[in-house]
Amino acid sequence: MPRDAVVCAGRWYVVGALADPSGATRPAAWSSPDASTWTPLRMTARSPYGAENVLSAVGCRDGRIAAVGAKSGGVHGNPRVSSWRQVADGSLVEVPAEFELFGGPDAVNVGRIVGGRRGWLIAGNRASGAAAWLSLDATGFGLVSGVPGLAVDGAGRPWAADAAAVPGGWLLVGSVLPAGRADVDPAVWASADGRVWRREVLSTDGVPEDLQRVVPAGERLVAVGRRGAGFGAWVAGADGWRAAGGFGRAAGGAPPRVLGLAAVSGGVLVAGSDGAAASLWFSTDGDGWSGRRAPVALPAGADATVALAGSGDRVLLLVDGGAGGGVWTARLPAG
Repeated sequence: MPRDAVVCAGRWYVVGALADPSGATRPAAWSSPDASTWTPLRMTARSPYGAENVLSAVGCRDGRIAAVGAKSGGVHGNPRVSSWRQVADGSLVEVPAEFELFGGPDAVNVGRIVGGRRGWLIAGNRASGAAAWLSLDATGFGLVSGVPGLAVDGAGRPWAADAAAVPGGWLLVGSVLPAGRADVDPAVWASADGRVWRREVLSTDGVPEDLQRVVPAGERLVAVGRRGAGFGAWVAGADGWRAAGGFGRAAGGAPPRVLGLAAVSGGVLVAGSDGAAASLWFSTDGDGWSGRRAPVALPAGADATVALAGSGDRVLLLVDGGAGGGVWTARLPAG
C-alpha cells in the first residue's frame, strides 16, 4: 500500500503500509539509492493506533524524513493521526500525540508535510478554517488555527491543500469559498514563522478554481489545481503569482483532482484525475502542457493512489489501484 514518495539527501523514499489478507495494516517505508533496489525501514510504533497506521505523506529536511499516518478507530471511527520521524539509525519512530492535536471536535483533515529551514510544517484544516502544525525537529507538533488569514472570516472559508518551504518561511496553497457563493477561488498564504499568515486570493473571476499541489521548481514555485472543467497552473517568481497554462478537461462528471506533482530539472510533471480516468502532463514553464504516456494505467477512483517525486532529470511514479502497488521511474524531459 504505497502512498507517497520523496527524495531526501540523494535517497528515494516511499511510505505507506502493509496489509494482511484480513485487511489489518501496519506502517511501512522503504528507501533506495537509485529508485530501483528498495530496502524496508524499521518502524517503531509507540501507540496501538500507530502500530496500524497507513503513512499518507512524507517530507524531507536536513537529510532525514518525517511522515504523517493515520488509522480510523474509536467509537466514531475517526482517524487517529500520528507523525513519524527518522532517527540516526535510519528507522522511523512514531511521535504519539494527544487525540485533540490532530483530531477532536474541530477536526477536518490532516494533509501533507514539508520540511524547511525553520523546521517542519503539516498543512490541513479545522472547523475554524485552514490550519498548520509546526515543529522544529519533528519530535512534537503544535497547532496553529483560528488566526487571522487562516480563519473563516467575512471574505469566506479557507481551505489549505498543500505547503512548501520558501526562502522567506512557509507557503500554503488552497482556496477560499466566498460568502454567498458555491464556487471557490484560488488562494495562497505566506508566513515567515508559521504563526502569522497573510492570505492572497489569486483570482475572483467566478470560474471555479483552486490550488491543490505546489512544488518549488528552480527559482519559481508552480501550483496546480482545478480551473473550470480542467486543470490550471499558477507560477510564482520575483514579481509574484501569475496565471499560467491550462490543460486537460474533466469528462467523468467529477471535479478535476490533482493526484501528484513533481519537479525535475527540465520542468514539472502532474498526475490528474477526472474521476473516470487519470493522466500525466508535463510542462517546461507552467504555460505549455503536453500529455505523457504512463507505464501503466493510472487509477482514478477516490481510493486510488498516484504519487510523484522528482530529482534531477529523474521522476518516480507511485501507483496503487487497491489490488497492490508499484513504482516506476523515468528520465524527463523525454518524448
